[in-house]
Amino acid sequence: MTMPVIKSVRGLEILDSRGRPTVKAYVEFHNGITASASVPSGASTGRSEAHELRDGETRYGGLGCRKAVKNINETINSILNSKNVDNQEEIDNYLLQIDSSPNKSNLGANAILAVSLAFARAQAKHLDQPLFQYFSSLDDVLVQFMPRPTINLFSGGKHAGGQVAIQDLLIVPMQNTTSEALECAYAVYQAASELCLKKYQMRALTADEGGLAPPFESIEQMFETALLAINNAGYQPETEVKLALDVASSHFYADEQYVIDGKGLSGSQMIDLLTDWISKYAITSVEDGLAEEDWAHWTDFQAAIGSKCQVLGDDLLCTNPDRIERAVREKSANALLLKVNQIGTITEALKALKITRKAGWSITISARSGETEDDWLADLAVGWQADYIKIGSITQSERLAKYNRLLEIEQEIKLKMKNEQ
Repeated sequence: MTMPVIKSVRGLEILDSRGRPTVKAYVEFHNGITASASVPSGASTGRSEAHELRDGETRYGGLGCRKAVKNINETINSILNSKNVDNQEEIDNYLLQIDSSPNKSNLGANAILAVSLAFARAQAKHLDQPLFQYFSSLDDVLVQFMPRPTINLFSGGKHAGGQVAIQDLLIVPMQNTTSEALECAYAVYQAASELCLKKYQMRALTADEGGLAPPFESIEQMFETALLAINNAGYQPETEVKLALDVASSHFYADEQYVIDGKGLSGSQMIDLLTDWISKYAITSVEDGLAEEDWAHWTDFQAAIGSKCQVLGDDLLCTNPDRIERAVREKSANALLLKVNQIGTITEALKALKITRKAGWSITISARSGETEDDWLADLAVGWQADYIKIGSITQSERLAKYNRLLEIEQEIKLKMKNEQ
């Protein structure tokens, strides 16, 4: 099939789920195909993430994205206009060459990723493929299973009011299908809401990603409430619904101490605390249990846990191939939280994925706290055959758009399998 010629690339400043500006890009081919994509933004960000270009002026408290949009409309469009681009790697390499900085600070990672994703969607349309199939072809893998959702139940840290130090307590429904997992998550979420109303006399106040955010007196109280909600919903903890943690410990780490529940802990003491939680509450995954530059204690934690639990790197790794390779060498983790906007292009994220898969790690493809109603993340997680997908809770339209897309993909796969029998 003849590859299309790019007719135009343009950008638009839109608002994310926190009401802050972000970037949407449109790519049009000369054959009439047009596609768009919008990019998210994180609150809990690692220092090694690609640079998100903001205006720094008075509008939107300095968070405006007009500079990034201008870079799309003028710089990127002027170079890509009328170019015949054969594949995803080629468009991403063009974008990297145009930017030429080590962290994408010239054009902005938000501008670059929006164009990278919009091109992917346009190319999928041109090839008459569903987007997840297009992503699958980039990785040269067969789509054989759906990623398992990890779903926010309770939130603290930077995603809520900091009422507890750790960022999120998640549930991991162990049902066989996405539809059954979401049914389970709904029941547990409603049970948790009822417990919050009964104990704290509060309505279901939610955090950035939709997790409930009651004023827990301690982290242990949050764990116990989660287990009670699972039971009240009619499910069995550990077997039917597991727990996972996003600790985001860089945010309460200072002067080589972790300050949690009013106590200062050394790295070794933090490992002991995490190990105790894992044992006591049968936690299946711990994300960012240690600070992003506390490399030695990450290695100690991985050695202490072994294969009992996912040691999941987010701020530690930032979807950055160099940091992932170091973590593999030093045995600092056994799982990657892949966020495409941390690195800035689909091609670079795919490189990170392949390094991780070669190391035998588990892979979770994740949304951000500031999201849009775009649903490309669901296609990416299915197409790249991630073990897990982390979207947020089952409230708020920017989260539900992606869960609903997972349901559509699951149905598409079932129908295809039925027709092939």
